[in-house]
Amino acid sequence: MEINLKSLENAFYSDGYKIGTAVCESGFQEDALYSGVAEMYSAIDDFIEMLIGYAGKSNQPVDCKKGCEWCCHQPVFALQHEMDFLNHFIETHFDEGQKQKIAEKAEMKKQAFGFLQEKELLNAKFPCPLLESGACIAYGARPMACRIYLSYHVKSCLRFFHQPSDSESIPNLMEIPLKAGRMMNEGFKAALKIYGYSTKEFRIEEKLFEK
Repeated sequence: MEINLKSLENAFYSDGYKIGTAVCESGFQEDALYSGVAEMYSAIDDFIEMLIGYAGKSNQPVDCKKGCEWCCHQPVFALQHEMDFLNHFIETHFDEGQKQKIAEKAEMKKQAFGFLQEKELLNAKFPCPLLESGACIAYGARPMACRIYLSYHVKSCLRFFHQPSDSESIPNLMEIPLKAGRMMNEGFKAALKIYGYSTKEFRIEEKLFEK
């Protein structure tokens, strides 16, 4: 399957921009924002499902599956609209005891990563506050970065987990979903920025339970 990456990036950026514009033109109600983020995620999920199916038929199956948590120990970055969506999911799906547990784990990760320089941070390993028994407990609301991180070979993820400072231990990731997801998020972000909405990026543990 031949894909023109530049055309792909432009198409997904445009789609993200259109969804973001619709959110803003609706009056920027919270429900409209959440619906817009969900629509963007759904489009990416459908695209990735198609790619995974094609990869399997081409004898290049994706190794990612439930219980494989190696990527869930590195820093995960999300934009403000993603954090708003994630926080809404947590608020409406978990009881107070569960939320307290998540908050405590988020604080632990902030303390572990808080004083690291950029290069050290990118190689640091510490479990995500939302990781439990090898799976994400907020899977439906996970940020774009988690959705588009797909590996062809779990062994490459293991090497990166155990030897992060080794320049040779790089996860063997699918390039196309990385580009598509990032550009769709950038388009969504660009539309929201025009209307004055914050477009800052955070590590997810920094913004959990905050608006």
